[in-house]
Amino acid sequence: MPDALVVRGGWEGHRPVEATELFVPFLKSHDFDVRISGTPAVYGDAALMAGVDLIVQCVTMSSIEPEALAGLRSAVAAGTGFTGWHGGIADSFRASSDYLQLVGGQFATHPSKEPGRLCGDETDNFLPYAVNFTPLGREHPVTAGLDDFELTTEQYWVLHDDLIDVLATTTHPVRPWHPWQRPITSPAIWARQWGEGRIVVSTPGHSLDVLQHPTVRTVIERSMLWATRTASES
Repeated sequence: MPDALVVRGGWEGHRPVEATELFVPFLKSHDFDVRISGTPAVYGDAALMAGVDLIVQCVTMSSIEPEALAGLRSAVAAGTGFTGWHGGIADSFRASSDYLQLVGGQFATHPSKEPGRLCGDETDNFLPYAVNFTPLGREHPVTAGLDDFELTTEQYWVLHDDLIDVLATTTHPVRPWHPWQRPITSPAIWARQWGEGRIVVSTPGHSLDVLQHPTVRTVIERSMLWATRTASES
């Protein structure tokens, strides 16, 4: 029976408890023994981490102690899978460059509506956009067979390195109220090999309704199965 560690916390706007609870039944239905932690400090427990096959993280912003980060990096390099969505993995521990190197991509912004339509709440950053699968994504086990899809929610602009395998992208168009002068394409879903471990990041997932979108949910669930140590060793 594989062991999954769900680590949640950080900024409450992403509803880390409710969001992760959407996926706990899926893990249990696939025979994972699920442990839940409300703090990334658990990564510093070397004995516990040695037996973890999969980490599902939902910790937006927040901070991490050096010992915990070292434990996370060591576990992934040794074969533990690491996955998550949106700010819970792509906007975690902003002050830690070693974490950013591990994940391979970092949230930079989510562009807003035009100034005349702003109302001062989170919907100011809800834009209609498309997620388009790459040729690699159309063959990769996490995303094979899925069709391009559209969402109206935060569209992540991501800074990234070229060690990631981009499975899907999204393009930020030129709009007169934004300062960029040409369309910007960002990775929306990516996979990454780190030592013996597999990492998958899905940027859609700001709210529970987005996580329940059929394609978003399928990607996240497949990511859990593909990244887990037992899968990578099979």
